[in-house]
Amino acid sequence: MITLGLTGSIGMGKSATAAMFAAEGCPVYDADAEVHRIYAQGGAAVEPVEAAFPGVVRGGAIDRALLSERVLNDSDAFQRLNGIVWPLLGAARREFFRQAEADQVPIVVLDIPLLFETGGERNMDAVVVVSAPAELQRQRVLAREGMSEAKLDAILARQMADAEKRARAHFVVDTSRGFDAAREQVREIVAALKRPDWRDRLAGAPEQAH
Repeated sequence: MITLGLTGSIGMGKSATAAMFAAEGCPVYDADAEVHRIYAQGGAAVEPVEAAFPGVVRGGAIDRALLSERVLNDSDAFQRLNGIVWPLLGAARREFFRQAEADQVPIVVLDIPLLFETGGERNMDAVVVVSAPAELQRQRVLAREGMSEAKLDAILARQMADAEKRARAHFVVDTSRGFDAAREQVREIVAALKRPDWRDRLAGAPEQAH
C-alpha cells in the first residue's frame, strides 16, 4: 500500500483536490477534519487545550477563532498547541490505516496542511503539493468570511513558502486552470503510482516533480 501525502498552503485548493483523489478510489485521511472532531464538545483536545490556553472553550467546545487569536502570531504557542494536538490524532490515523489494509487498497492519501512544516513527509512514500499563483491564492483566501490581509500574512508566515513545497514535491497539482484540469492531473498521479516501477520513476524526487 502506497502512502501519499497531500499538502499545500492556504487557498491552493487542497480540499477540492483531496476529494478528487477520493473519487479515484483512494481513501483520504483528513487531518483538519479530525482536528475539528477532537475540538468539538466532548473531544479529546478540549481539556488539555483549555488548560494550556485558558478561555478558549465555549459551550464545551474549543472556539477555533479564539484559539487562533492566541497562537497566530506566537510561534512558541503554536508549537505548544501542536504538541497537544498531534499525539491525539494518532488513534484516528491508526484506525484509518487498519481499515485501508483490510480493504487492500493500493493507495491511501493523507491530507495534512502542515506536512513539510512538521516533518511528516518522512513518513510518506510520495508527496503531492497543491499549488496556484500567489495572486489567485490571495484572492481566494480574502474572499473568505472573517479573513483579512493581516491574518492571511500571519498564516503564510508560519507555512513553508509555496515555491519550496513545489521543489520538494514528487507531484504538483496546479489548480489555477480549473477543476477539469486538476482532476486530470490527479488521474495521472494515480496512474503513475500504480505502475510497477513507480519507485524508480520517483527516484531523485524534486527534479522529477510534475
